[in-house]
Amino acid sequence: MRNIPATISSTAPTDSTAPGFVVVFIGLQVGMMVSGLDGTIVATALPSILRDLGGVSGIAWVVTAYLLFQVATMPLYGKIGDIYGRKRVLLLALALFTVGSVACGFAQSMPELLAARAVQGLGGGGLPVLGMAILGDLIPPRQLGRWLGYQGMLFAAAVIAGPLIGGLFVDHLSWRWAFFINVPSAILSACILIPRLHLPHRRIEHSIDYLGSALLTIGLAALVVLATAGGKDVDWVSPESGALALVLVGCIVAFVWRERHASEPFVPLRLFQNSVVRIAAPLNFTSGLLFYLGVFFLPVFFQEVAGVDATESGLLLIPTMIGTAMATTFAGRRVERTGRYRMWPILGGVIMTIGALALTTVDLDTSVAVVAGMGAIVGIGIGCAMQTSILAVQNAVDLADMGMGTSTALLARTLGGTIGTPLFGAVLAAGLPAHHATAAQFADALPWVFATAVPVGLFAILFGLLLPSRPLRETGAVTGAVTVDAIVAPG
Repeated sequence: MRNIPATISSTAPTDSTAPGFVVVFIGLQVGMMVSGLDGTIVATALPSILRDLGGVSGIAWVVTAYLLFQVATMPLYGKIGDIYGRKRVLLLALALFTVGSVACGFAQSMPELLAARAVQGLGGGGLPVLGMAILGDLIPPRQLGRWLGYQGMLFAAAVIAGPLIGGLFVDHLSWRWAFFINVPSAILSACILIPRLHLPHRRIEHSIDYLGSALLTIGLAALVVLATAGGKDVDWVSPESGALALVLVGCIVAFVWRERHASEPFVPLRLFQNSVVRIAAPLNFTSGLLFYLGVFFLPVFFQEVAGVDATESGLLLIPTMIGTAMATTFAGRRVERTGRYRMWPILGGVIMTIGALALTTVDLDTSVAVVAGMGAIVGIGIGCAMQTSILAVQNAVDLADMGMGTSTALLARTLGGTIGTPLFGAVLAAGLPAHHATAAQFADALPWVFATAVPVGLFAILFGLLLPSRPLRETGAVTGAVTVDAIVAPG
């Protein structure tokens, strides 16, 4: 790595169109997208995995094992990236994710696959956090909205492509390629970033709060397991659920006490003294929850009520994803032009709520085109709120806390999907018979799922109204003193 001054005192504007910057942006996105694609591709391959490896009782944990370690390590990556330099930590996460992917592809039993998924999750927790934090380093908040818009478009494309790619692998190759496909993508990302990205970093000695890290990890693990297994593998009212709830509450209380007394806390509680971080976290939670409502429950209508196949169902999600992508891009452009971001989460909450209300009217006779259009409304609202709230956090935190601030917002978004999906699933299951359900029964049960989402949208509006508005910085964390040309080698 070339030696570049670490000072950030200059106020010179950053030119994010400098030679090589787009190439580096693509390299970061490829690394982040392998994590985003993984869940949807693997979900499509699960039936084939079950046929080959058996282990019916463990099949749900193929998804949960990855998610558990991803969620638990997100804050850790934010911290160690702040300490040791984000580029090297990102490459480590990419390497762990790749090793885990290869091990998944070669797994010969369900326990082997679950262990490999845990390794994948250890790497997957760092990819979105560090990628987003590096963008916050390179691009001033005033320009960041545009690039977050492009990122939103790529993420939407990944969500759409995942089931289609997974189906192609299962039908024509093997479920193992659902994991092997990650390898060339990760290698491409590394080959772009290693020679072209040169983030300045000055080694600063820090102590890591291992006890705080352990308490947070165990608490998050208990939360994910409770949300995933509750009502399925264990009853909501049972000794097992009670034990998980006690572990969760106990870890939260102990974690807060530890962070108040640690000389160098794992998650500085002063972050939550920042009103933007404090409000953006639940705002991201609600956005993530409603996003995964569309991803997982619109296909239930398409397949179980309208009777379309899985491939066509994936195609019918495209309006939702296009709505998200277009709204993210438009909002980002407007933020860059006006320097104001607060109106977009408010508008997004309103549109998400309207979309959820519209979906409560679906029935057996509603056409798939109408439902796809309603999904597009929800997608537009999500696009307005999701990325602009990340921008607000990165603009509000101290430059030294960029990683932790970013990981906090992304963790809240991920937890929204993690917790919301099984809870919505419980609402759906409550409206269906214990055994085979008819299309009419699904049509009767689904409006209650969407009705449950309406209060979530109202909370999103409330948090948007409470979100403070602050002037956007004109310089990035590392590009205020050096040109982007010095940080990214020409591509």
